[in-house]
Amino acid sequence: MRDSWLHLSLRTAAANIDAVANFLVERGAPGVVIKPSGLEAYFARCRNERALKRAVRQYVRDIDELRGRGAQARLRWKVIGQENWHDSWRRFIKPCRVGKTFWVTPPWLTPPKFRRRQVITIEPGLAFGTGAHATTRGCMEFLEHAAASFAGRKFTALDVGTGAGILAIALVKLGAKQVWAIDNDPVALAVARENLRANAAAKRVHLSGRKLSIIKKRFSVVVANLTAETILDLAASLTKQVAPRGFLILSGIVRHKADAILRRFRANFRIVRQKRGREWASLLLRKKS
Repeated sequence: MRDSWLHLSLRTAAANIDAVANFLVERGAPGVVIKPSGLEAYFARCRNERALKRAVRQYVRDIDELRGRGAQARLRWKVIGQENWHDSWRRFIKPCRVGKTFWVTPPWLTPPKFRRRQVITIEPGLAFGTGAHATTRGCMEFLEHAAASFAGRKFTALDVGTGAGILAIALVKLGAKQVWAIDNDPVALAVARENLRANAAAKRVHLSGRKLSIIKKRFSVVVANLTAETILDLAASLTKQVAPRGFLILSGIVRHKADAILRRFRANFRIVRQKRGREWASLLLRKKS
């Protein structure tokens, strides 16, 4: 486990927050917390920290100039020790309702009681994905739609880039008989493993760091909450992994890149639904045959 982390506190116009958050994730931040007036982000310590800070500063400056809204962004960097990680992270995480089915809560808080909602308990740890972000919410809402189409019949699913494991847990609670969840980040896998245990989902989820390209199975539902660039890189493998008439859910896509994603998959899939917010897009596709 790492001894220390770079912590970024950034205040910017509300209209810029999602775009900046996506940029920070693409630059390697495993933890990003969005707030009304800005965001908090965490990076592993590395040799090229100066280059990272320079790239972030330039991106924020460019987006300020492009949009020309509000006061200039303010950035503050500091180093925090591993022992301070939980205190730095936890104060931003709150329970949230997601879709029609779920109430997502961290383990240190008790969610309100909802008879018609299932509770997913998530320890965010160092992995991205707690249910609050628009990309995760989009995935979970589309998972509800896909699961409902099976009308109680058993189905299988693959979660690509599982992060904290929230989508894999949601799939189990929605009735998937078997879920494969993969991620190339050992920290994410460790967090996901604990979250699976906490939600009594471990027995039905095959969790691993296996590469997508070497998985030979096909699944009724495949979900990938990644970046647009990664989705395009994995497009051929993602297509192969979806069974005939199966669903493909794609998210983590900056809004203006959604059309490029749709063009790449339209030969094999039809559009069922799509959500396009101010900054993010989520897509629900169904394989033609």
